[in-house]
Amino acid sequence: MDKYSLLREIADSWVLLAMFIFFLGVIVWAFRPGSRKVHQDTASIPFRNEDRPGVSKAEERQS
Repeated sequence: MDKYSLLREIADSWVLLAMFIFFLGVIVWAFRPGSRKVHQDTASIPFRNEDRPGVSKAEERQS
């Protein structure tokens, strides 16, 4: 068996399996129970300074 065929066989089976497991890991990590607050906070970034542009969260807490 030549080197190309061996590497092609490995890529078609084990690398595909590894990529699929990595994909499932990313999905599980993104939808883990504790990530809801982080995702909601990130999603609200464009609307944070809608009333007063340029005011940070720390300055909002002080007022």
